[in-house]
Amino acid sequence: MKHLLTLTLCLIFPLPTLQAKPSSSPETEILMLSGTGSDDTVEWDFWVSGGRNAQQWSRIPVPSNWEMQGFGSYHYWRDWGEDATDDSEAVYRHAFTVPDSFHGRQIQLVFGAVMTDATVFLNGEQVGPTHQGGFYEFSYDVTPFLNIGGRNELRVEVQKFSSNVSVNEAEREADYWLFGGIYRPVWLESRPSAHIDHVAVDARHDGSIAVQVELQGVTSESVVNATIQELGGNVLGNLSAVDVAPGQTALHLSGTIPDVKSWTAETPHRYELVLELQQGNALVHRVRERIGFRTVEVKPGVGIFVNGQRIVLKGVNRHSFWPDSGRATHAALSIADVKLMKEMNLNAVRMSHYPPDSHFLDACDELGLYVIDELGGWQKAYDTEVGKQLVRETVRRDVNHPSIILWANGNEGGWNTELDAEFAKHDPQQRVVIHPWSLFNGINTSHYEDYNSGVEWFFNGQDLILPTEFLHGLYDGGHGAGLNDWWQRMLAHPLGAGGFLWAFADEGIVREDLGGAIDVAGNRAPDGIVGPYREREASFFTIKEIWSPVYVRQSELDTLTEHFDGWLDVENRYDFTDLNTVSFRWELQRLSGNSIAELQMETIAQGQVKSPSVAPWHKGRLFLDMPDHWYRSADVLSLSAHDANGHEIYTWTWSITLPSEVVTRMMPERQFAYTQVSEHAEVIVMENRGVEVQIDRESGRLVQFSRNGVNSPLTNGVQPIGFPVGNLTAESVPGGVRFASDNAILRQLQWTLDDAGYLALHYDFRLHNQEFYDAIGVSFDYDESEVTGIQWLGKGPYRVWKNRRKGVEFGLWDKAYNDTITGLSWDYPEFKGFHDDVALARLSDARIDLEILIPTPAVNLRLFTPAEAAEPAHTTVTFPPGDLSFLHAFPPIGTKFKPATRHGPEGQPSWSHRGGQHFRATIYFRLLSPDRKEGR
Repeated sequence: MKHLLTLTLCLIFPLPTLQAKPSSSPETEILMLSGTGSDDTVEWDFWVSGGRNAQQWSRIPVPSNWEMQGFGSYHYWRDWGEDATDDSEAVYRHAFTVPDSFHGRQIQLVFGAVMTDATVFLNGEQVGPTHQGGFYEFSYDVTPFLNIGGRNELRVEVQKFSSNVSVNEAEREADYWLFGGIYRPVWLESRPSAHIDHVAVDARHDGSIAVQVELQGVTSESVVNATIQELGGNVLGNLSAVDVAPGQTALHLSGTIPDVKSWTAETPHRYELVLELQQGNALVHRVRERIGFRTVEVKPGVGIFVNGQRIVLKGVNRHSFWPDSGRATHAALSIADVKLMKEMNLNAVRMSHYPPDSHFLDACDELGLYVIDELGGWQKAYDTEVGKQLVRETVRRDVNHPSIILWANGNEGGWNTELDAEFAKHDPQQRVVIHPWSLFNGINTSHYEDYNSGVEWFFNGQDLILPTEFLHGLYDGGHGAGLNDWWQRMLAHPLGAGGFLWAFADEGIVREDLGGAIDVAGNRAPDGIVGPYREREASFFTIKEIWSPVYVRQSELDTLTEHFDGWLDVENRYDFTDLNTVSFRWELQRLSGNSIAELQMETIAQGQVKSPSVAPWHKGRLFLDMPDHWYRSADVLSLSAHDANGHEIYTWTWSITLPSEVVTRMMPERQFAYTQVSEHAEVIVMENRGVEVQIDRESGRLVQFSRNGVNSPLTNGVQPIGFPVGNLTAESVPGGVRFASDNAILRQLQWTLDDAGYLALHYDFRLHNQEFYDAIGVSFDYDESEVTGIQWLGKGPYRVWKNRRKGVEFGLWDKAYNDTITGLSWDYPEFKGFHDDVALARLSDARIDLEILIPTPAVNLRLFTPAEAAEPAHTTVTFPPGDLSFLHAFPPIGTKFKPATRHGPEGQPSWSHRGGQHFRATIYFRLLSPDRKEGR
């Protein structure tokens, strides 16, 4: 940074002549020099070497990444070495005043994190060695450099690329956005000259507690007392006081606190440890630490245990990230993200691939998530010298968080094995270290395995199974798609310890140079279950159902029959919580209205369910005390479960009335008094009260469908999917025409038009051979150019894939037209795709609406073909021909790295029955004015 020496040097101000009286406060006092987060910033002077707004002094909010503030250049994956950019160097300046009360105290200057090398000057003097590593909290004792009571100037010279090559390899050659700058807060800590410097706690679930204390500046006989309090201040107990001799720098306290409530992700009870350094009757220094009493054990060949109970981790990988601010975040975002994960029924999160903001760990402690805290490194590792320092900074900052149950040494080969033992040096809990994507310490964390992977490996091996990345999401693939197969196998295996999905959120940044567009770096960063602003994708709800701690066995059914006696089989999939803490509520609903546009669901009965006492990982039964006439009076049953805090666990629904009965209720008895059928050279024409239908004589396909001279875009169907039609012969039937085939597969194809304007299609085909099919059914063409939306009765509101059918529930749904590419635009739910168990639908079109009634159960409605991203990897899905399809089988979707077939049975193509299988359905179409007011 030679050329930076020419920049204006900070002024050095003389110390005041009169010495101010030292502060008598025993507390650690904080003076913020920056804001507390990206939602609360302070402007500093700023200069950057290249890119936007370069080589001129300006102002920048701190904390922030300079790329997100209009400076420098945006980069993904790599920005050093041969790819080095010209915005590699920056200078920050900030003037501040230190209060007189700081005189006589020890003062620490703390940086939450700086990317990547930071050299710090105070009043013109360098305060310590350059810090290397962009994700770590570091500090300097600046007591001798400060002008107490007067003006001070802080100068920070930042190099985005470290002078240590291993730091660049570990941090700046990775599959994520790369940034520069002071992006976490900066503050001063003022403590008495004799003070408690550091505290590391091992608090066990049986109430035993051991505390390692580091001291500084003790020059006379002293004593350290320790108290355990509830967060409200009520004292639970004390540890035996320990005497301190002059010059002593370390001590150990221990004891047992009776009647503590242990910390788990389900019951995140926290306490406050209060440590006091006293000299005689004088309180010199007091520190407070939020702690939780819990015990973590890894038992190779058995499982991961918390408080003596085996746990199963349901986790996701999370970057510290927000689209407007890059890696600069704030406490409210951390709380919101943890709440979102808890809403999804997750119980764990992995820090990828660096230590997070401390407020995120605070949120995990408070709200309850198990955490894997990770040293930086992405396929390449830190060298031993700098790595030891960064392990120290990581563990010392985070050691007392009860949420942290494992340490991770780098990611995917980005570990230096010489650093493994360093974690234990700073952690009295001796938490196990893992190597994500490797087998280490008895835990197989391998990434992106097949459903059936390897010999003596994973589900076929003898080690704990904990993939720290699996089902790599991309666009709408992965995450929920394939999870049901994986999870059933994980739960069935005695060594299944859980897993972590990749990743929590799409990592898109708002590009000021692209007019505010969100850039997800092609297919590199749209990997999330939620969007950049935490928009919920369909997989969010799939995961919510599959990872629900309450499993209802009957949720595998779509419809309940009259023989359902009100009993539901339930399984408690909590690790610690009895099911009697969960509240259940049932609701019976009935459809009302004479048209799809007028349909409403009204509640006709509801009630609470008394939950039995069911221990974790045991089974029980729930009884729904519904009225005797429930089957004849209701169309839908729903059951909702809420936890002890009132948060919804999940709501399941079942249809009661068959689609055929709903359709019968919606349309009048079919009559053909006014239908006229005429045969022409190429088409057969059906006419009735302004509705005209033309059917091709040879193919049996719909040529034209119109009402009062307005043509519907529905045409060119049926197009067979999975079966041949053969040569057809037409014959007249009341109200229409029936086609017979000369092959043994198509049994019947019939069109009829009734007096109410309903065009009915009935088909029947039989597949004789046992074969694989991506899709089975029939298709039509439909010009979507003026489609505006759809209302439907069926499962929704999200689309489904063959290997992601959970997380959608039966009901009335309505959504507007869009052509969202999941992960590249975030207008959810997506309009296009496969929609499960549709009974009724009204497709809104500016030209003329199309009403669809499907009395045949279990038919999937395919709505058009979604736009596809330019780099789809294995998320490409081959859609059937046509635009609107009625399907008995439909395809799965793959992940970023693998096709769906390698993620379990649900990812395989559909398999027809070897003895032959009939596929038959009746579908009614009716054209309506687009004002949406027409009923029967």
